[in-house]
Amino acid sequence: MKDHLFSPETQREYLRMNTPERLAFAFRIAAAFVVLVFLLEIIERIFMIPLDMFGIVPREVMGLKGIVFSPLLHGGCGHVMANASSLLILMTLLFANPRYYPGNTMIFIWVVSGIGVWLVGRKSYHIGASSLIYGMVTYLVAAGIWMRSWVSFLISLVILFSYSGLFWGVLPQNNHVSWEGHLCGAISGIWAAAIWHKKDKNR
Repeated sequence: MKDHLFSPETQREYLRMNTPERLAFAFRIAAAFVVLVFLLEIIERIFMIPLDMFGIVPREVMGLKGIVFSPLLHGGCGHVMANASSLLILMTLLFANPRYYPGNTMIFIWVVSGIGVWLVGRKSYHIGASSLIYGMVTYLVAAGIWMRSWVSFLISLVILFSYSGLFWGVLPQNNHVSWEGHLCGAISGIWAAAIWHKKDKNR
Protein backbone atom coordinates (compact mmCIF):
# COMPACT_ATOMS: atom_id res chain seq x y z
CA MET A 1 0.00 0.00 0.00
CA LYS A 2 1.31 3.45 -0.91
CA ASP A 3 1.92 5.68 2.10
CA HIS A 4 0.43 9.04 1.20
CA LEU A 5 2.43 11.02 3.77
CA PHE A 6 5.77 10.17 2.16
CA SER A 7 7.10 10.98 -1.27
CA PRO A 8 7.90 7.89 -3.39
CA GLU A 9 11.64 8.48 -2.86
CA THR A 10 11.26 8.79 0.91
CA GLN A 11 9.09 5.68 1.06
CA ARG A 12 11.64 3.64 -0.90
CA GLU A 13 14.42 4.82 1.41
CA TYR A 14 12.26 4.11 4.46
CA LEU A 15 11.58 0.53 3.35
CA ARG A 16 15.30 -0.10 2.82
CA MET A 17 16.17 0.95 6.39
CA ASN A 18 17.03 -1.59 9.06
CA THR A 19 15.24 -1.54 12.43
CA PRO A 20 17.60 0.88 14.27
CA GLU A 21 17.52 3.26 11.30
CA ARG A 22 13.72 3.16 11.21
CA LEU A 23 13.56 3.84 14.95
CA ALA A 24 15.82 6.87 14.53
CA PHE A 25 13.78 8.06 11.54
CA ALA A 26 10.52 7.59 13.49
CA PHE A 27 11.90 9.43 16.51
CA ARG A 28 12.90 12.40 14.34
CA ILE A 29 9.37 12.61 12.92
CA ALA A 30 7.82 12.42 16.39
CA ALA A 31 10.26 14.95 17.83
CA ALA A 32 9.64 17.36 14.93
CA PHE A 33 5.90 17.18 15.54
CA VAL A 34 6.28 17.81 19.27
CA VAL A 35 8.64 20.74 18.61
CA LEU A 36 6.11 22.21 16.16
CA VAL A 37 3.36 21.99 18.79
CA PHE A 38 5.58 23.72 21.36
CA LEU A 39 6.57 26.45 18.87
CA LEU A 40 2.94 27.22 18.06
CA GLU A 41 2.14 27.48 21.77
CA ILE A 42 5.12 29.80 22.33
CA ILE A 43 4.14 31.98 19.35
CA GLU A 44 0.58 32.21 20.66
CA ARG A 45 1.79 33.32 24.11
CA ILE A 46 4.45 35.77 22.92
CA PHE A 47 2.42 37.49 20.22
CA MET A 48 -0.97 37.09 21.93
CA ILE A 49 -2.48 35.43 18.86
CA PRO A 50 -5.75 33.60 19.66
CA LEU A 51 -4.95 30.42 17.77
CA ASP A 52 -7.84 28.68 19.52
CA MET A 53 -10.09 30.16 16.87
CA PHE A 54 -8.57 27.61 14.47
CA GLY A 55 -10.01 24.77 16.55
CA ILE A 56 -12.99 22.62 15.65
CA VAL A 57 -16.37 24.27 16.21
CA PRO A 58 -18.97 21.51 15.85
CA ARG A 59 -21.57 21.86 13.12
CA GLU A 60 -20.35 25.32 12.11
CA VAL A 61 -18.91 25.79 8.62
CA MET A 62 -16.19 28.05 10.03
CA GLY A 63 -15.28 25.25 12.43
CA LEU A 64 -14.34 22.85 9.63
CA LYS A 65 -10.84 24.33 9.42
CA GLY A 66 -10.23 22.90 12.87
CA ILE A 67 -10.15 19.41 11.38
CA VAL A 68 -6.79 20.40 9.90
CA PHE A 69 -5.41 22.62 12.68
CA SER A 70 -6.86 21.49 16.01
CA PRO A 71 -4.30 18.71 16.82
CA LEU A 72 -1.53 21.31 16.57
CA LEU A 73 -3.15 23.72 19.05
CA HIS A 74 -3.33 23.52 22.84
CA GLY A 75 -4.80 25.41 25.75
CA GLY A 76 -1.52 26.32 27.42
CA CYS A 77 1.93 24.94 28.17
CA GLY A 78 0.47 22.50 30.70
CA HIS A 79 -1.78 21.05 28.00
CA VAL A 80 1.22 20.66 25.66
CA MET A 81 3.35 19.07 28.37
CA ALA A 82 0.59 16.60 29.19
CA ASN A 83 0.55 15.37 25.59
CA ALA A 84 4.23 15.68 24.63
CA SER A 85 5.63 12.45 26.05
CA SER A 86 2.77 10.33 24.73
CA LEU A 87 3.06 11.88 21.28
CA LEU A 88 6.80 11.21 21.25
CA ILE A 89 6.45 7.56 22.31
CA LEU A 90 3.39 6.63 20.26
CA MET A 91 4.47 8.36 17.04
CA THR A 92 7.90 6.74 17.30
CA LEU A 93 6.32 3.29 17.65
CA LEU A 94 3.90 3.98 14.80
CA PHE A 95 6.47 5.27 12.32
CA ALA A 96 9.06 2.63 13.19
CA ASN A 97 7.08 -0.16 11.54
CA PRO A 98 6.15 0.10 7.83
CA ARG A 99 3.50 -2.61 8.33
CA TYR A 100 1.54 -0.04 10.34
CA TYR A 101 1.27 2.12 7.17
CA PRO A 102 2.16 5.02 9.48
CA GLY A 103 1.52 7.96 7.18
CA ASN A 104 -1.86 6.65 6.05
CA THR A 105 -2.78 5.76 9.62
CA MET A 106 -1.87 9.19 10.97
CA ILE A 107 -3.83 10.95 8.20
CA PHE A 108 -6.83 8.69 8.79
CA ILE A 109 -6.89 9.25 12.56
CA TRP A 110 -6.31 13.00 12.14
CA VAL A 111 -9.13 13.51 9.61
CA VAL A 112 -11.71 10.98 10.81
CA SER A 113 -11.44 11.98 14.47
CA GLY A 114 -11.74 15.64 13.46
CA ILE A 115 -14.85 14.97 11.39
CA GLY A 116 -16.31 12.99 14.28
CA VAL A 117 -15.78 15.86 16.71
CA TRP A 118 -17.29 18.31 14.22
CA LEU A 119 -20.38 16.10 13.94
CA VAL A 120 -21.01 15.17 17.59
CA GLY A 121 -19.01 17.57 19.76
CA ARG A 122 -20.35 20.16 22.18
CA LYS A 123 -20.54 23.72 20.93
CA SER A 124 -17.09 24.97 21.87
CA TYR A 125 -13.59 25.25 20.43
CA HIS A 126 -12.05 21.77 20.44
CA ILE A 127 -8.25 21.76 20.33
CA GLY A 128 -5.39 19.46 21.27
CA ALA A 129 -3.56 16.36 20.08
CA SER A 130 -5.38 14.04 22.47
CA SER A 131 -7.47 12.69 19.59
CA LEU A 132 -4.24 11.56 17.90
CA ILE A 133 -2.99 9.99 21.14
CA TYR A 134 -6.20 8.03 21.67
CA GLY A 135 -6.23 7.05 18.01
CA MET A 136 -2.65 5.78 18.07
CA VAL A 137 -3.23 3.84 21.31
CA THR A 138 -6.28 1.99 19.96
CA TYR A 139 -4.66 1.53 16.55
CA LEU A 140 -1.48 -0.02 17.98
CA VAL A 141 -3.49 -2.32 20.26
CA ALA A 142 -5.94 -3.43 17.55
CA ALA A 143 -3.24 -3.78 14.90
CA GLY A 144 -1.15 -5.88 17.27
CA ILE A 145 -4.07 -8.26 17.73
CA TRP A 146 -4.89 -8.55 14.02
CA MET A 147 -1.33 -8.65 12.63
CA ARG A 148 0.47 -11.98 12.70
CA SER A 149 3.55 -10.59 14.39
CA TRP A 150 4.84 -11.31 17.89
CA VAL A 151 6.58 -7.94 18.01
CA SER A 152 3.37 -6.06 17.17
CA PHE A 153 1.41 -8.19 19.63
CA LEU A 154 3.91 -7.50 22.44
CA ILE A 155 3.81 -3.78 21.61
CA SER A 156 0.01 -3.89 21.80
CA LEU A 157 0.17 -5.52 25.25
CA VAL A 158 2.64 -2.91 26.53
CA ILE A 159 0.51 -0.07 25.13
CA LEU A 160 -2.67 -1.56 26.59
CA PHE A 161 -1.06 -1.89 30.01
CA SER A 162 0.64 1.52 29.94
CA TYR A 163 -2.33 3.52 28.65
CA SER A 164 -5.28 1.59 30.09
CA GLY A 165 -6.14 4.56 32.33
CA LEU A 166 -6.74 6.73 29.27
CA PHE A 167 -9.96 4.99 28.45
CA TRP A 168 -11.82 6.80 31.23
CA GLY A 169 -11.30 9.85 29.05
CA VAL A 170 -13.77 8.67 26.39
CA LEU A 171 -16.65 8.93 28.87
CA PRO A 172 -18.85 12.08 28.89
CA GLN A 173 -17.53 14.77 31.22
CA ASN A 174 -18.92 18.13 32.29
CA ASN A 175 -15.69 20.09 32.01
CA HIS A 176 -13.46 21.72 29.43
CA VAL A 177 -11.88 18.41 28.38
CA SER A 178 -12.90 17.33 24.88
CA TRP A 179 -13.98 13.78 25.67
CA GLU A 180 -15.56 13.79 22.22
CA GLY A 181 -12.07 14.13 20.73
CA HIS A 182 -10.86 11.24 22.87
CA LEU A 183 -13.79 9.05 21.81
CA CYS A 184 -13.56 9.91 18.12
CA GLY A 185 -9.81 9.40 18.18
CA ALA A 186 -10.20 5.98 19.80
CA ILE A 187 -12.84 4.93 17.26
CA SER A 188 -10.76 6.15 14.31
CA GLY A 189 -7.74 4.17 15.51
CA ILE A 190 -9.71 0.92 15.70
CA TRP A 191 -11.32 1.69 12.34
CA ALA A 192 -7.93 2.25 10.69
CA ALA A 193 -6.59 -1.01 12.12
CA ALA A 194 -9.65 -2.87 10.83
CA ILE A 195 -9.21 -1.44 7.34
CA TRP A 196 -5.47 -2.15 7.12
CA HIS A 197 -5.11 -5.36 9.14
CA LYS A 198 -8.31 -7.34 9.69
CA LYS A 199 -7.58 -9.26 6.50
CA ASP A 200 -4.20 -10.29 7.98
CA LYS A 201 -5.99 -12.36 10.62
CA ASN A 202 -7.79 -14.35 7.94
CA ARG A 203 -4.67 -15.26 5.96
